[in-house]
Amino acid sequence: MGYKIAVVGGTGNVGREVISILAERNFPADTIVPLASSHSVGVEISYGEDATINTQNLEDYDFAGTDIVISSPGAKVSAKFSPIAAKAGAIVIDNTSHFRMDPDVPLIVPEVNPEAILGFTKRGIIANPNCSTIQMVTALKPLHDQARIKRVVVSTYQSVSGTGKAGMDELFNQTRGIFVNEPAESYRSQFTKQIAFNVIPHIDIFMDDGSTKEEWKMVSETRKILDPDIQVTATCVRCPVFIGHAEAVNLEFHTPISEKQVRAALDQAPGVVVVDHRTDEGYVTPQESAGEDAVFVSRIRKDMTVKHGINMWIVSDNLRKGAALNSVQIAEELVRSHFN
Repeated sequence: MGYKIAVVGGTGNVGREVISILAERNFPADTIVPLASSHSVGVEISYGEDATINTQNLEDYDFAGTDIVISSPGAKVSAKFSPIAAKAGAIVIDNTSHFRMDPDVPLIVPEVNPEAILGFTKRGIIANPNCSTIQMVTALKPLHDQARIKRVVVSTYQSVSGTGKAGMDELFNQTRGIFVNEPAESYRSQFTKQIAFNVIPHIDIFMDDGSTKEEWKMVSETRKILDPDIQVTATCVRCPVFIGHAEAVNLEFHTPISEKQVRAALDQAPGVVVVDHRTDEGYVTPQESAGEDAVFVSRIRKDMTVKHGINMWIVSDNLRKGAALNSVQIAEELVRSHFN
């Protein structure tokens, strides 16, 4: 049996990646429908090596008969259309921030908490976590199972593709402009300061306590997915990288865990690849993660300043595992656990 899949936001960076991954992984779909605003109707999206599919209008689309909706259009659009799709009988995998902390909506990383997927029956919606959260909890899960994590201190180095094509264009145009003596301000609309040759410690809006909403997401989502007792503090930084997020993560455990035990646990963990050689080039950078499915872990070492501490470096393609791939993996899990 093949499924009917609708991809809301199908012309965006993540939507296109979702459609590409559905083809790559031979997802059992008879029909895939990209949906977008009226000005994108008819836009052709590549599906596999040879096929293309035409974009349809989200505003007047009838979701009846659709099995799964993968939605990445932005929080406001998703807030309106995800409940409409769910009411029509589809199961919605929502890749925006709107539903993530709703107690009736499961927040899923398939390598971490697949058993929670069936909680979708309350609202017909499954939430895909924030990109930076996904890669971190994928690496933390096998370690938490072994020694129980007490506290996480994370600093992120996030690529501009996290803001979509416009952010990537801004980095490109600013970089080019600097080399021809054009002011960076001529090309600034997506970021609060110049992004070319710079880093910006500000992602999303500021909260009352001085943290940003991106930092709040990492804290709240990690605790919802992994364990509400874990203490998390985050500093999220935008960097002049097109694709791939990196994270410097410091972990404090309740019980002893050695570097050897950390490597062994991560070596066996689904979705994780350890590249940790204490030599030149013996680690993974964001540039190398682009186009890859894995969460890469490098720079594993003891933190001698706390009783049971470990430092590590985590890198992943934020458009794939951080968004599109995770959504498709949730759909695959639905096929295994719900439709069969």
